[in-house]
Amino acid sequence: MPLTLEQLEAEAMKLSPDERADLADRLWLSVASRKEVTAAWEAEIAHRIADMDTGRTKWNSMEEVMTELRARIKTAEADADKA
Repeated sequence: MPLTLEQLEAEAMKLSPDERADLADRLWLSVASRKEVTAAWEAEIAHRIADMDTGRTKWNSMEEVMTELRARIKTAEADADKA
């Protein structure tokens, strides 16, 4: 009898992180051809470059990003302490 999806997932979770990533890659490629995936990524890259070139993308420095992330973490921790 074939494994259920839940059994298969439980077995897959026993793999190392690298093995799980490889399995995920293999599964993804089994449902989407490499040409489709490559074309989709190329289109996404072109879209992002166009956004950068036209100024539609907002850029933040690493310091700004880290400050915002630290603030969000602090807020989340405070909320968790209240719960």
